[in-house]
Amino acid sequence: MAWTIRELDASTWDGFADLVERNHGIFGGCWCIGFHLDSRQRGLDHRAAKEKRVRTDRAHAALVIDDDGAVQGWAQFGSPRELPGIKHRREYLKDAPPVPDWRITCVYVDPKHRGLGVARAGVEGALDAITSRGGGRVEAIPEVTAGREAQGRFLFSGTVELFESLGFARVRQVGKHAWIVARTLDVV
Repeated sequence: MAWTIRELDASTWDGFADLVERNHGIFGGCWCIGFHLDSRQRGLDHRAAKEKRVRTDRAHAALVIDDDGAVQGWAQFGSPRELPGIKHRREYLKDAPPVPDWRITCVYVDPKHRGLGVARAGVEGALDAITSRGGGRVEAIPEVTAGREAQGRFLFSGTVELFESLGFARVRQVGKHAWIVARTLDVV
């Protein structure tokens, strides 16, 4: 299948919202706001908070769109200021790597479209968007899946194997299966 990549913005919000709604809010209603600082506020309406961030250019993602125009997945990216949330924070901070210019924090694929290259297309789209914004050091904290059975709902940050296939290198292990991976993108 051929995928089209578009960035999340006001013009693509409805497609993004459709994917989230047909998947019950994603991960218990997260709406992909979990890595944003304001997600820790009690009583926060995650949908409204995400939409506000999108419409004010404070939330970014590469959306993966199918031939029918439906969004089937995304890779969220942003600066550490935009996405201060870190998986395995305590372990991460014990020996923190250099502060990255960018983070890829959430990779989501509609369950009916897993195994079709949506995650790869999303991460590649995020890397293209980052390159167009000046490149720099990109960090993610995905999970190793080689040699183990891993359920998709636990792979919300992608797999180490996917990131390595896209030129990322392992920096340090921060969880049982989680690794900091990094890559530096130059402006083309």
